[in-house]
Amino acid sequence: MPKLTLSVDESVVSRAKSYARRRGTSVSKLVENYLKTLAAPAESGEDPPILRSLRGILKKGDREAYRKHLADKYL
Repeated sequence: MPKLTLSVDESVVSRAKSYARRRGTSVSKLVENYLKTLAAPAESGEDPPILRSLRGILKKGDREAYRKHLADKYL
């Protein structure tokens, strides 16, 4: 299996290790699963599970206000 070297903030690494330990897995396995999830939509044409779980969560959101916020921020 190939190796991948990542540069990640020390505090993120610490929290990721704690998260993985609590779940009985490794940070490497967490990253591998995350990358699989990201790659899956391109292969299957479906949205990733995290996106499906969030869809519809903001029912009372004001889309126009959000569009204005994005325009102000990025334009």
